[in-house]
Amino acid sequence: MAGGPVGPTGPNPDPDDEPSNDPLASLPLIGDLAKALAGQGPLNWEAARQFAHLGATGGAAEPNVDPAARLAYADLANIARPHVADVMASDLDPVEPSVVTRSQWAASTLDAYRHLFTQLATALGSAADDPVPTGDPMGQMMAGLSKMVAPAMLGMSVGSMVGGLANRAFGTHDLPIPRQPASLTLVPTNIDGFAGDWEIPLDEMRLWVLSHEIAGHALFEAAHLRDAVAELVREHVGAFRPDPSAVAEHLGALDEDASDPMAAIQRALGDPTVLLGAVTSPEQRALRPRLDAVVAVVVGYVDWVVDAVAVRLIGGSSLRIAEAVRRQRVETAADDRFVEQLLGIHLGDDQVARGKAFVQGVVDRAGDHGLVPLLENADAVPTPNEVDAPGLWLARIES
Repeated sequence: MAGGPVGPTGPNPDPDDEPSNDPLASLPLIGDLAKALAGQGPLNWEAARQFAHLGATGGAAEPNVDPAARLAYADLANIARPHVADVMASDLDPVEPSVVTRSQWAASTLDAYRHLFTQLATALGSAADDPVPTGDPMGQMMAGLSKMVAPAMLGMSVGSMVGGLANRAFGTHDLPIPRQPASLTLVPTNIDGFAGDWEIPLDEMRLWVLSHEIAGHALFEAAHLRDAVAELVREHVGAFRPDPSAVAEHLGALDEDASDPMAAIQRALGDPTVLLGAVTSPEQRALRPRLDAVVAVVVGYVDWVVDAVAVRLIGGSSLRIAEAVRRQRVETAADDRFVEQLLGIHLGDDQVARGKAFVQGVVDRAGDHGLVPLLENADAVPTPNEVDAPGLWLARIES
């Protein structure tokens, strides 16, 4: 009879074939999908780019930036720059603003923070090879599923986050995270649309945003501040310690929603932090005070500069612009929560107020030029205690 020797239950297996502990291996469709996803790395960048573009444009075609807007922003930048330099008591090199579409902003943001998102993905995937008890088939299946789809899920989530931010961002420094190479980039669609929604004269809104962007760009020209923020964010994204059991616990709760189990599963898998088992680690909790403190100083200082410049250039309506921008900034949209959770950047009212109180405390004690060491002294990054007690900071840097 043709064929190999037959054992008690069928053909004898090839002695070189090892039994698989992966329950997904017996599912041809899942196996094919796993092969298709192989080699994508810790984060699927093609998915990130596609979802960022979709989030930024809504799937619609985008017109190019009007050349007249480019000229207008360049002219207004020349007006704002010397006032920002005067308030900051610093010589600022001319930097021509680049005006872009929403999708271009999203693409450049993905590129600028690629190293952070890659490190985040690597940290979140660090538990993928942790052994799962052989007697836990559900745990094995979920571990295999998570390992297979995590890079695509994270790519979609990061892309969606950046695409959502592109619909509101005025420029480069809406996120107070340094970019390399540094740039001064504006999104006219959002700026002009915001001015129209709030009935703000267009040139006044443009001057306000330019003052903010120029101040943020100048602040991150100070290497010690730029490096302090970049290093703390890098430490935060690298300190995730995934907990695979969190996935099983969350999915175990799906039994409570028996009315529509498929919808419940979709909701669970639609949250990347659930699928990846991302949990805040003790290292991140220990890091939080320092990261919050330096972000508060950066945001508060830039806002203080903008307030001073806007009063000169815009007059009384500057307060209305600042309040309108504040309301947009503190909206608790899902994208904002994702930024805070994954990148550690908190931009609520309390952060801004804390930073501005530090700046005002320094000015009240030492005058406007009392802030110059913040930009010039390599050891001038305030500690968390000094942010809340600016007199301590002045005493340290003056000693």
